[in-house]
Amino acid sequence: MISRHGIVRTIVASALALGGMIAAPASAADVDQRSVARGGRLYDKWYKEIKVDAPTVSHPLYPAANEKYAKDPASNWRCKECHGWDRQGAAGGYAKGSHATGIIGIDGMSGGDPAAVIAILTSEGHGYGDKLSQQDLADLANFVVYGKVEWPAYIDPETKEPKGNAEAGKQVFNTICANCHGLEGKLPKEMPPLASLMSNPWEVMHKILNGQPNEAMPALRAIDNQVAADILAHLKTLPEQ
Repeated sequence: MISRHGIVRTIVASALALGGMIAAPASAADVDQRSVARGGRLYDKWYKEIKVDAPTVSHPLYPAANEKYAKDPASNWRCKECHGWDRQGAAGGYAKGSHATGIIGIDGMSGGDPAAVIAILTSEGHGYGDKLSQQDLADLANFVVYGKVEWPAYIDPETKEPKGNAEAGKQVFNTICANCHGLEGKLPKEMPPLASLMSNPWEVMHKILNGQPNEAMPALRAIDNQVAADILAHLKTLPEQ
């Protein structure tokens, strides 16, 4: 939610001081996937994940030009609201429409230094230093650095169609997901049917991979991402109402 030049200045000023806060693993394969998945839930809705009230004052970096969410702190403090479910920000699914902000995505920091991400999160502009614990910050940084998904391999960017095997997805859904969502994806009753959410398959896959904030939903991030794409394909076969 800050300019590229602002990010560079923040990193230069702060990353060295925070370098001891989190040690980068030797490779992405060595990272704790549980931490990455929890970071994904924080990226989704951090205040629900850590069981605190939503902010009541809008994020200082959220653009006033977005009239729908600029005065909605519960929305504009969510990382995904600026950077998108696909992590692409203005270059991805939030390039236009009611969620458009013109803010860059986070994939430019993929494979980088988690300490640099923490420096940005705790900077005056982003303002998470007094809201998230050191473990929260470490998990969120791990998601930013190690949680990238090669979306075009799993979801067609133009048609939004999942590139999965619906029958294989059905087997996974019926043995894992249906325990809470029912065989038709219509549970819990306070939720809309899962098939009706497939207008935004990136959001659905994000939740399949990382779980739902502060819920008992299992996270499938440590499993081949194709499994999540297969589940998406199966959801397309379920009733929307």
